[in-house]
Amino acid sequence: MHRSLVDWLTYLESLHPKTIALGLERVAAVKQRLNLQPGFPIITVGGTNGKGSVCAMLESILHAAGYRVGCYTSPHLLDYNERVRIGKRQASSAELCAAFEEVERARCGRVDVGRDSSRQGLDVGMNPDLQVPLTYFEFGTLAAIQCFIGHKVEIAILEVGLGGRLDAVNVFGHDCAVVTSVDIDHTDYLGNTREAIAYEKAGIFRTGKVAIFGDADMPEAIASEAQRIGAKLWQLGKEFGFDERSLTPTLSQREREQDQKQWNYRSTIGARNALPYPALRGAYQLNNASAALAALDALKDKLPVSMEAVRRGLVEVALPGRFQVLPGRPQIILDVAHNPHAARALARNLADMPPCGKTFAVFSMLGDKDIAGVARALDGQVDVWLAAGIGAPRGLPSAELARLLHDAGVKGAVRTFDTVADAVRQASKEAAENDRIAAFGSFCTVAETMRARGLRYS
Repeated sequence: MHRSLVDWLTYLESLHPKTIALGLERVAAVKQRLNLQPGFPIITVGGTNGKGSVCAMLESILHAAGYRVGCYTSPHLLDYNERVRIGKRQASSAELCAAFEEVERARCGRVDVGRDSSRQGLDVGMNPDLQVPLTYFEFGTLAAIQCFIGHKVEIAILEVGLGGRLDAVNVFGHDCAVVTSVDIDHTDYLGNTREAIAYEKAGIFRTGKVAIFGDADMPEAIASEAQRIGAKLWQLGKEFGFDERSLTPTLSQREREQDQKQWNYRSTIGARNALPYPALRGAYQLNNASAALAALDALKDKLPVSMEAVRRGLVEVALPGRFQVLPGRPQIILDVAHNPHAARALARNLADMPPCGKTFAVFSMLGDKDIAGVARALDGQVDVWLAAGIGAPRGLPSAELARLLHDAGVKGAVRTFDTVADAVRQASKEAAENDRIAAFGSFCTVAETMRARGLRYS
């Protein structure tokens, strides 16, 4: 049956009774039926926050170095195609549909063995006993790898969807693993302590492979799991790190300003000095950039990368919705921060910006998140909270969101709106030229803000 991409995505949502169902058995079974055996190096990236930034930097640098790069990330903001990129271009709807069709045939045991002798043992035609109820994410992960194999990519970057140990991307072997950070999030699935969550994220480590941890504050579970399986653990501040170049008093003002925009990376492998700051804004981006460079160090024999490519990749990297500051007045900031760890980073980034008038927060969150923790982290930076309902599963109604803001003791005024678009329009109407509007709380919040402003993903 011919399906459009929209039809396919609607269909994928119906295959499994749960939106999230961790475990590798289902995806491993269909992977085997498809005979998916990537012949290219893979970097797997997990972590509570920062993994999207690390994936984007790796993709940008490796692309600048001339490699054909496949990058699989989630969730998307505006279009599903954002999740699968080859050569920094989104996969077309036609090739995604073709990949989905291949996965569906294998999922239902409908592989024509005459076309591929390696797929022995599968029935031709529909057999209910052979059907595997894949989740939306599992189905998409297999389709992404199918696309990468079809395009003969030279390196693939896979972002973990949730946790790590039982996440669908973990069914594929890799040459290097990165865990960017560990903090409290997704407690219903990963545990309610930092150590329990760290154990799940360390599940992507592999024996004999480099395992990178991109934060100086490392949970014990990261180290113990790396040691247990024999992974080569590299931690920020030990095996690799960075320093921001200090200003030289003898330089002119113009030279001092240029000097201030550079940083140095060092590791046990070597050093890369006088690097430009990543185009992604935010206080933690040097942590993320250092983790990305450490991954490149780990794969330097397979994928050598020049200094020119590193510099160009850092300057050209783009990732909408991560402390993205839109041009114009009043200033609009988009950030997908949806847990207290990310909210603290956003608060620091807002505090580091030049002084402004009022800050209007267009704010919506999913109901299973730590809304009070996010509110308290950003309370000192927000003058007016525009609490909006969110049209997504697990989305919280605006009245309930407002109640939770009041319970958290926020000092700013709180108003309610049925939709994010309504809140964006009101904030744009009220904000003066010297004010700013910060839209945050979830990917959905940022996506709805982008739609309200007529923005595209780029």
